[in-house]
Amino acid sequence: MLLPEKAFSEVIDRTPLVSIDLIIMNDNQEFLLGLRKNRPAAGFWFVPGGRVLKNERLEAAFRRLTENELGTQFSLSEARSIGNFEHFYENSVFSESISTHYIVLAYMLRSADLKSLPSEQHEAYRWLRKTDLLASQDVHEYSKAYFRGADFTK
Repeated sequence: MLLPEKAFSEVIDRTPLVSIDLIIMNDNQEFLLGLRKNRPAAGFWFVPGGRVLKNERLEAAFRRLTENELGTQFSLSEARSIGNFEHFYENSVFSESISTHYIVLAYMLRSADLKSLPSEQHEAYRWLRKTDLLASQDVHEYSKAYFRGADFTK
């Protein structure tokens, strides 16, 4: 069950949120990034992902998020954990004056078969090589953090 906007805004203001970010690699060893529409991180290229809902098991959250963010449902067992991260933003989806704190569970998936990527959260998508995304000023630093020192060839 989703909270009304006012109640959720208070939650964001007072507690960290748990989210899952998806590092998607295709057969050309390029990674999927979406141009974010909404705060936080609006206007930046960012890996797909989203928050875990109250009383939602991680497997169910993973299936829901891959369906919503990629247009294709994947199981958590198909992914590889690359670690836990923290994201701190000065704004939130609701307000410039409410900060957001995420605890992020990052997972990598190999997939080249993404045919219809959803447009709810992202204006556009692109595939970039690790070196190119790390060099880009338009890729958000929190997305770059997943790639620094990581070996995705395993």
